Amino acid sequence: MAKRPFRLIVGITGATGTILGVRLLQVLKQHNVETHLIISNWGARTLVHETPYSVTRVQEMATKSYGAQDQAAAVSSGSFITDGMVICPCSVRSLAAIAQGHGDSLVHRAADVILKERRKLVLVVRETPLSDIHLENMLRLSRMGAVIFPPVPAFYNHPKTIDDLVEQTVLRILDQFNLHLSSEDRWSGKMAVSTKRPAQGSKSRK
Repeated sequence: MAKRPFRLIVGITGATGTILGVRLLQVLKQHNVETHLIISNWGARTLVHETPYSVTRVQEMATKSYGAQDQAAAVSSGSFITDGMVICPCSVRSLAAIAQGHGDSLVHRAADVILKERRKLVLVVRETPLSDIHLENMLRLSRMGAVIFPPVPAFYNHPKTIDDLVEQTVLRILDQFNLHLSSEDRWSGKMAVSTKRPAQGSKSRK
C-alpha cells in the first residue's frame, strides 16, 4: 500500500493577519504537503481587505478547498485521516465556538473532529488585549490538547521586514507538526557577543 502524503487542514478565519495563512499555504505547497483549505466568510472578507490576494488565488494554493458551510466535506468526518489542523489566523469567535463544541461552520466542525480524534490542533489566535473569556476558552482548549499559538514576533533573528516576521512565525507553526523546514529566517541558536564593558560602578547580576 502506497504511503499517503502528509496531510493538513488549514483554516483561515476573520481575525487580522490573514497573510500568515497565505504564507503557510505557500510553504506547505513548496514542500509537497497535502492541504485542505477552509476560508470562513469573514476570513474571505479580511483576506481581500488586508492582502493583494483574491480568495480564488488563495484557494488555488491548496490541494483541495471547501466552502465555508460545506458540512458534507471530507474534513467534517473523522474517517478522513489527516495529520492535524491549523487555524491561521484564528478569531476569538472561532476560538469560542470550538471550545464550546458549536460546529455551525466547516472550520468549527473540522476542528471538533480533530479534537475528538486526538489529532494535533494548532490555533493561531490573533487578538489583543485578551479578556477573561478569551483566556478561559484558551485554557479549556489547551486542556483538550490543542496548541494555543499567538503569532508573537521574535526579534532575536533581527527581522528587517514584515515578510521576515511572517516567515519566522510560519516556520514556528510548522514546527508544531514536526515539519522542521530550513530557511534563512530560522534562528541558528547563536547569540551575539557584546564587546561593550559594563559601565564603571555598575553591579553585575547574579
